[in-house]
Amino acid sequence: MKKIYFVRHGESEANSLGLSAGSEFDTPLTDKGRAQARRAGQDLKGKGIELVVASPMDRTLETAKIIAKEIGYDPNKILTHDSFVERDMGIYSRGSDEEYLKAAASGKPLHESVETAEAMHKRLLEGLDWINSFKQEKILIVSHGGVSRILRLMHLNLPHSHMYKIDRLPNAEVYEFDLV
Repeated sequence: MKKIYFVRHGESEANSLGLSAGSEFDTPLTDKGRAQARRAGQDLKGKGIELVVASPMDRTLETAKIIAKEIGYDPNKILTHDSFVERDMGIYSRGSDEEYLKAAASGKPLHESVETAEAMHKRLLEGLDWINSFKQEKILIVSHGGVSRILRLMHLNLPHSHMYKIDRLPNAEVYEFDLV
Protein backbone atom coordinates (compact mmCIF):
# COMPACT_ATOMS: atom_id res chain seq x y z
CA MET A 1 0.00 0.00 0.00
CA LYS A 2 1.36 3.41 -0.98
CA LYS A 3 1.26 6.45 1.27
CA ILE A 4 0.36 9.56 -0.72
CA TYR A 5 1.16 13.06 0.47
CA PHE A 6 -0.87 15.48 -1.64
CA VAL A 7 -0.05 19.19 -1.63
CA ARG A 8 -1.94 21.91 -3.43
CA HIS A 9 0.43 24.47 -4.96
CA GLY A 10 1.34 27.61 -3.04
CA GLU A 11 -0.52 30.84 -3.61
CA SER A 12 -0.29 31.90 -7.26
CA GLU A 13 -0.73 35.38 -8.70
CA ALA A 14 -4.22 34.37 -9.88
CA ASN A 15 -5.10 33.19 -6.36
CA SER A 16 -3.95 36.50 -4.88
CA LEU A 17 -6.10 38.40 -7.39
CA GLY A 18 -9.18 36.20 -6.83
CA LEU A 19 -9.13 34.85 -10.39
CA SER A 20 -10.11 31.40 -11.62
CA ALA A 21 -7.06 29.66 -13.00
CA GLY A 22 -7.57 26.25 -14.52
CA SER A 23 -5.41 24.23 -16.85
CA GLU A 24 -5.59 26.97 -19.48
CA PHE A 25 -4.29 29.80 -17.28
CA ASP A 26 -0.95 29.35 -15.54
CA THR A 27 0.41 32.02 -13.23
CA PRO A 28 3.56 31.93 -11.09
CA LEU A 29 3.71 31.73 -7.33
CA THR A 30 3.70 34.84 -5.22
CA ASP A 31 6.28 35.38 -2.48
CA LYS A 32 3.60 34.22 -0.05
CA GLY A 33 3.13 31.06 -2.16
CA ARG A 34 6.86 30.34 -2.03
CA ALA A 35 6.83 30.73 1.76
CA GLN A 36 3.82 28.40 1.95
CA ALA A 37 5.70 25.82 -0.13
CA ARG A 38 8.69 26.04 2.23
CA ARG A 39 6.38 25.46 5.21
CA ALA A 40 4.84 22.44 3.47
CA GLY A 41 8.35 21.14 2.87
CA GLN A 42 9.14 21.56 6.56
CA ASP A 43 5.93 19.66 7.42
CA LEU A 44 7.00 16.83 5.08
CA LYS A 45 10.55 16.51 6.43
CA GLY A 46 11.15 13.10 7.93
CA LYS A 47 8.26 11.45 6.07
CA GLY A 48 10.68 9.46 3.90
CA ILE A 49 9.26 10.63 0.58
CA GLU A 50 10.77 8.53 -2.19
CA LEU A 51 9.13 10.03 -5.28
CA VAL A 52 7.81 13.49 -6.15
CA VAL A 53 5.21 13.88 -8.89
CA ALA A 54 3.69 17.17 -10.03
CA SER A 55 1.28 18.65 -12.48
CA PRO A 56 3.39 20.09 -15.33
CA MET A 57 2.03 23.60 -14.70
CA ASP A 58 4.49 26.29 -13.54
CA ARG A 59 2.84 26.95 -10.17
CA THR A 60 2.92 23.27 -9.20
CA LEU A 61 6.43 22.65 -10.48
CA GLU A 62 7.77 25.63 -8.56
CA THR A 63 5.98 24.42 -5.41
CA ALA A 64 7.34 20.89 -5.91
CA LYS A 65 10.91 22.16 -6.38
CA ILE A 66 10.73 24.24 -3.20
CA ILE A 67 9.36 21.29 -1.22
CA ALA A 68 11.97 18.95 -2.76
CA LYS A 69 14.75 21.27 -1.58
CA GLU A 70 13.29 21.32 1.94
CA ILE A 71 13.04 17.52 2.18
CA GLY A 72 16.38 16.78 0.53
CA TYR A 73 14.94 15.38 -2.71
CA ASP A 74 16.70 16.12 -6.01
CA PRO A 75 14.44 18.61 -7.88
CA ASN A 76 15.76 17.21 -11.18
CA LYS A 77 14.07 13.90 -10.37
CA ILE A 78 10.56 15.38 -10.07
CA LEU A 79 8.23 13.63 -12.50
CA THR A 80 5.29 15.36 -14.16
CA HIS A 81 2.07 13.86 -15.44
CA ASP A 82 -0.78 15.54 -17.30
CA SER A 83 -3.36 13.62 -15.25
CA PHE A 84 -2.68 15.99 -12.38
CA VAL A 85 -3.33 19.32 -14.16
CA GLU A 86 -6.10 21.56 -12.89
CA ARG A 87 -9.62 21.39 -14.24
CA ASP A 88 -10.24 23.22 -17.50
CA MET A 89 -12.34 26.16 -16.29
CA GLY A 90 -13.67 27.06 -19.73
CA ILE A 91 -15.59 30.34 -19.76
CA TYR A 92 -14.75 30.95 -16.09
CA SER A 93 -11.00 31.09 -16.76
CA ARG A 94 -9.45 34.42 -15.77
CA GLY A 95 -12.75 35.54 -14.26
CA SER A 96 -13.78 35.91 -10.64
CA ASP A 97 -13.03 32.74 -8.67
CA GLU A 98 -15.91 33.63 -6.35
CA GLU A 99 -18.36 33.62 -9.29
CA TYR A 100 -16.99 30.30 -10.55
CA LEU A 101 -17.29 28.69 -7.11
CA LYS A 102 -20.83 30.05 -6.69
CA ALA A 103 -21.84 28.57 -10.07
CA ALA A 104 -20.14 25.28 -9.29
CA ALA A 105 -21.80 24.97 -5.88
CA SER A 106 -25.28 25.80 -7.27
CA GLY A 107 -25.90 22.19 -8.24
CA LYS A 108 -26.71 23.23 -11.81
CA PRO A 109 -24.53 21.94 -14.64
CA LEU A 110 -21.60 24.20 -15.44
CA HIS A 111 -21.10 25.60 -18.94
CA GLU A 112 -20.16 22.95 -21.51
CA SER A 113 -16.70 24.51 -21.83
CA VAL A 114 -15.84 23.40 -18.26
CA GLU A 115 -14.27 19.97 -17.77
CA THR A 116 -16.74 17.68 -15.99
CA ALA A 117 -16.06 16.11 -12.61
CA GLU A 118 -16.47 12.72 -14.29
CA ALA A 119 -13.73 13.52 -16.83
CA MET A 120 -11.45 14.72 -14.02
CA HIS A 121 -12.16 11.54 -12.07
CA LYS A 122 -11.26 9.40 -15.09
CA ARG A 123 -7.94 11.13 -15.72
CA LEU A 124 -7.02 11.07 -12.02
CA LEU A 125 -7.65 7.32 -11.95
CA GLU A 126 -5.23 7.03 -14.88
CA GLY A 127 -2.68 9.12 -12.98
CA LEU A 128 -3.04 7.03 -9.84
CA ASP A 129 -2.66 3.83 -11.89
CA TRP A 130 0.55 5.31 -13.31
CA ILE A 131 1.77 6.09 -9.78
CA ASN A 132 0.96 2.53 -8.72
CA SER A 133 3.38 1.28 -11.38
CA PHE A 134 6.33 2.65 -9.38
CA LYS A 135 8.07 0.65 -6.67
CA GLN A 136 8.30 3.66 -4.32
CA GLU A 137 5.86 3.55 -1.40
CA LYS A 138 5.90 7.15 -0.08
CA ILE A 139 4.93 9.57 -2.82
CA LEU A 140 4.32 13.30 -2.90
CA ILE A 141 1.86 14.66 -5.48
CA VAL A 142 1.85 18.42 -6.01
CA SER A 143 -1.23 19.56 -7.86
CA HIS A 144 -4.27 21.86 -7.70
CA GLY A 145 -7.41 22.71 -5.73
CA GLY A 146 -9.85 21.02 -8.11
CA VAL A 147 -7.71 17.91 -8.20
CA SER A 148 -7.66 17.90 -4.39
CA ARG A 149 -11.46 17.82 -4.35
CA ILE A 150 -11.67 14.85 -6.71
CA LEU A 151 -8.94 12.91 -4.89
CA ARG A 152 -10.67 13.49 -1.57
CA LEU A 153 -14.00 12.36 -3.05
CA MET A 154 -12.27 9.18 -4.20
CA HIS A 155 -10.61 8.67 -0.83
CA LEU A 156 -13.87 9.28 1.07
CA ASN A 157 -15.87 7.21 -1.44
CA LEU A 158 -18.25 10.07 -2.23
CA PRO A 159 -20.03 10.69 -5.55
CA HIS A 160 -18.98 13.37 -8.08
CA SER A 161 -22.01 15.42 -7.11
CA HIS A 162 -20.28 16.17 -3.80
CA MET A 163 -17.31 17.90 -5.47
CA TYR A 164 -18.36 21.33 -4.23
CA LYS A 165 -19.75 20.14 -0.92
CA ILE A 166 -16.18 19.74 0.31
CA ASP A 167 -13.70 22.58 0.38
CA ARG A 168 -10.62 22.61 -1.79
CA LEU A 169 -7.45 22.39 0.18
CA PRO A 170 -5.85 25.69 1.15
CA ASN A 171 -2.68 26.60 -0.73
CA ALA A 172 0.28 24.37 0.19
CA GLU A 173 -1.83 22.28 2.56
CA VAL A 174 -0.73 18.63 3.03
CA TYR A 175 -3.35 15.87 2.72
CA GLU A 176 -2.33 12.27 3.43
CA PHE A 177 -4.07 9.12 2.25
CA ASP A 178 -3.30 5.51 1.44
CA LEU A 179 -3.48 4.36 -2.16
CA VAL A 180 -4.80 0.82 -2.23
